[in-house]
Amino acid sequence: MPAQAAPHIAKQWGPPASPISNAVKVNVVLMPLILKTQVHCARLDEYISAHSQREAIISRGKISDQLDIDHITLHRTMITQSIKVACSNCNLRELCMPLELNEDELKRLDELVAARRKISRGDILYRNGEDFSALYAIRTGFFKTTVAAEDGRDQVTGFQMAGEVIGLDGIVSDHHTCDAVALEDAEVCVMNFDRLEDLSREINALQRHVHKIMSREIVRENGVMLLLGSMRADERLAAFLLNLVQRLHSRGFSQSELILRMTREEIGSYLGLKLETVSRTFSKFVEEGIVEVKQRHVRILNQDALKLIVNTQNCQPI
Repeated sequence: MPAQAAPHIAKQWGPPASPISNAVKVNVVLMPLILKTQVHCARLDEYISAHSQREAIISRGKISDQLDIDHITLHRTMITQSIKVACSNCNLRELCMPLELNEDELKRLDELVAARRKISRGDILYRNGEDFSALYAIRTGFFKTTVAAEDGRDQVTGFQMAGEVIGLDGIVSDHHTCDAVALEDAEVCVMNFDRLEDLSREINALQRHVHKIMSREIVRENGVMLLLGSMRADERLAAFLLNLVQRLHSRGFSQSELILRMTREEIGSYLGLKLETVSRTFSKFVEEGIVEVKQRHVRILNQDALKLIVNTQNCQPI
């Protein structure tokens, strides 16, 4: 090609893309495909992390021409759609919804979720005295439920994690009887209770599952009564740690390590112990080589020793 033709071609097609621009284009095109492949098998936080990486790549790159902007807009839309996981393919469905549903029933279940709400750490999902209208399935994050004691203190009545349903306290009187507070940034699926009741009458498996959720709450309450009524401080803390790690393990996390989302004071409030007693009991477990504690990170070194303290091989849910 003659040398004098090069300026004309450069003017027509624009300057050659830089290596950075090419790398950005490749990542912009491929990342949604990677996300779409992972949406059914990866954890929610994994593909959200990939989405964040993609945004960082775009922000660092020198993308200025309209073609690249159109690509970004198109693929951002694809990623937004892929992140909106329905109940039918949510990887927590087996924890908060029945498994034995056919395809039509799953579609109707998807319609049951009226909305999804993001709750920032420290914010309240619902308050004591508020009108009851919905149950909440936790998708991500940790919550605590509290009631106000007569002296004005907040008494912690439970800790809830992803895959669990909260809001059952409002069924009996059509008003919530406690506060639900996010211990970290969280997201919940809002399920209108009237619609849930109607759908439960038509889908037997869903009705049985709702009964199981309510029964689980009764069992939990019984466990708390046993905990507060007859256990020593070390038995209470050992039972609490065993229950917490078992629930996390059923969600795919480690069976021996956990990060406490709640403070020592909140643990004490739940277990009926003073803050100093909780700290002293943790120190005792560390000295005996049962656990290793670094701030909120707890590693269980001897799970059998914890079970021996509780004197049971099957810790009740608390």
